[in-house]
Amino acid sequence: MDLAANPVRRSSAGNYVWRLLATGASFLLFGLGGLVLRVIVLPLLGLLPGDAKTRRRRARAAISKAFYLHVQFMYRSGTLEYVFEGAEQLGRPGQMIIANHPSLIDVVFLIAHIRDANCIVKQSLWRNPCTRGPVCRAQYISNNGSPEMLEEAADALRGGETLIVFPEGTRTAPDHAPVFHRGAAAIALRGARVITPVFITVRPTTLTKAEPWYRIPERRVKVTLRVGKDIDPDSFNAQAPLPIASRRLNEYLHQLFLRELSS
Repeated sequence: MDLAANPVRRSSAGNYVWRLLATGASFLLFGLGGLVLRVIVLPLLGLLPGDAKTRRRRARAAISKAFYLHVQFMYRSGTLEYVFEGAEQLGRPGQMIIANHPSLIDVVFLIAHIRDANCIVKQSLWRNPCTRGPVCRAQYISNNGSPEMLEEAADALRGGETLIVFPEGTRTAPDHAPVFHRGAAAIALRGARVITPVFITVRPTTLTKAEPWYRIPERRVKVTLRVGKDIDPDSFNAQAPLPIASRRLNEYLHQLFLRELSS
């Protein structure tokens, strides 16, 4: 279990202002870090000898390290605290990691703890100057909703990659239950060797959909990530044709997350 140690406590006076400034600094550093990766780090890594797969692995490892340092900055600055239970179970070949999506920083925590992970990310990241370079070099998969995207994701799993997927497709609105789309289940049944759920809670809620970064809660945020038991996709594939199996798996995952997130 990755458990953040207790940070230095600051006096209650001015704590809100400090967290607001630290949150702003976190966003600034994230953008600058993306540019440094794109302009300096990843091009230099690309000059090292190795085939395309080796260069991709280096790029993902660099992004993972950068995200881990960013998580540590948010924690050490007092912006948030976090607990990651079962992180050592992530990163296996052909593993599909399915997580709910309550906050903007969910993917940062997951990639920070998985050295060589693929991820389905929103298409707009390919147009953002801070993120375009890293997502291209790491060969992440664009969530454009096309049938080709589903097959590309399944191919990644069949090739032994670890794949992170958020079945909701977007962040969950506060006080709303997650709603899963069937695409994640279809990908899992096409290519995953194992499905591993990760249950994420962020309390109090922050950086939710359409919420500006400066609207921070009155107290420090606690992020909890808990890895659940593995799910065998073959147990669903053997029962019915793919479309029916996808519906059944999606419903199973939906009910599982509803149950675990309410406990």
